[in-house]
Amino acid sequence: MQLNGMLHGSKLLAHVDFPASEVLGPDASEDAIQSLIDRHGLIFVKPVFRGGVGKKGKAGLVGKARTLKEALAEKERLYFCEHHHGNAFAKANGVTFEAGVPAEHEVYFSITDNTAFRAPTMTLTHRGGMDIEELPKGDVATVPFEALTGLKAFVVANALSDIGAPKEIISPLVQHLPKLWELVHHYGMTTLELNPIRMMPGKGGRLLPVACDFKCGFDRDDPRVARLGLPDQLFASDISAFEQEVNQLRTHQGQSDVFVINDKGTILAPTFGGGANSLVTEVLGEAAIISSDFGGNPPYEKMKAVASICYRHFLKQTNVLFIIGGKSNNTDILETFRGMGDALREHFAAQGPTPLYVVVGRGGPNLVRGMGNLAETLESLGLPYRFFGFDSAISEVVNYARRVDAWMRAGGRAEIAAALGLKAEVAA
Repeated sequence: MQLNGMLHGSKLLAHVDFPASEVLGPDASEDAIQSLIDRHGLIFVKPVFRGGVGKKGKAGLVGKARTLKEALAEKERLYFCEHHHGNAFAKANGVTFEAGVPAEHEVYFSITDNTAFRAPTMTLTHRGGMDIEELPKGDVATVPFEALTGLKAFVVANALSDIGAPKEIISPLVQHLPKLWELVHHYGMTTLELNPIRMMPGKGGRLLPVACDFKCGFDRDDPRVARLGLPDQLFASDISAFEQEVNQLRTHQGQSDVFVINDKGTILAPTFGGGANSLVTEVLGEAAIISSDFGGNPPYEKMKAVASICYRHFLKQTNVLFIIGGKSNNTDILETFRGMGDALREHFAAQGPTPLYVVVGRGGPNLVRGMGNLAETLESLGLPYRFFGFDSAISEVVNYARRVDAWMRAGGRAEIAAALGLKAEVAA
């Protein structure tokens, strides 16, 4: 998930007229907070994290307030709170004040791309407000649907009937839930989750579904995302200078998706292609510095700029520069390798040489010319290298990079440093 919480979620839901709880942001005045309490009686104070951060309630990071004094005390407690969930760590920067919504029923709803069905899939249960994994399978409906026709009302109605949902919630949900597919489809989302949707009594006792929490993920290379006008920093799970710099290079041509896995790692792996990225990230483990996808046929200028940022931030600690990807259909290998090689040459000229072993595994248009160009650059810099073509299994190439990293740690780095005329050093 890249975006969570009602601060931005309520604005996105407004695009499709889906009811949402009233929310105030971190800059809300005391008068506005008091007015929110007067209207609703109870409000919730929640920290604002970047990215999809879960288990906040279980960690005691959701505050309740019925008075302004209580609300301000919770604001002070949560404004810069820290949250540890498994291996993930996040630090808040602000809070939201959200209206309490009275309800007897809570609903979980999500739409996501499902690889098992190879179709968008709705997950729905009338027992929301808790972890979906903890529910019996008979209480959860998982229903794929056709993307061309969208999420139809009868799909929602049938799913609710199959799981035995209370009759009074079926009609309101059938009326409102199909709107959420329009939000997913028209704005480039890959995942949308509302948990809980609270069924608030309205006039005449009819229930109204009100979204009280929001999470979503986007395909950042889908131009429809730009329709929302969301700031780039919302998509960073942490404000690292490296990720910020790379994100500023996003264009219509060429992907620049990066995430720092281990800032103390020793293998810098600029990767091309989502499939290659998944394999490389999993096999390299903590040795990998970044997870990345630089495919999509980036032009020379962009590839050189992206590579320069990678080198400036991480080359000093790197044992293995691992340029890896599958067999490309449209990415020009000569242009990408030329950009990365020229950036490396300029980095050495400006910062001085560093002990490095280069491993390359790639296929695609202009492969031979690209490898020849990169080989000339590496030989001129005095760096050892090993190239693998499209006929090499990518898993074996990744394992080779790991073995080189082990050799570098065991003394190879010092050997290369001596060959470059540098003082012997060992990577951290």
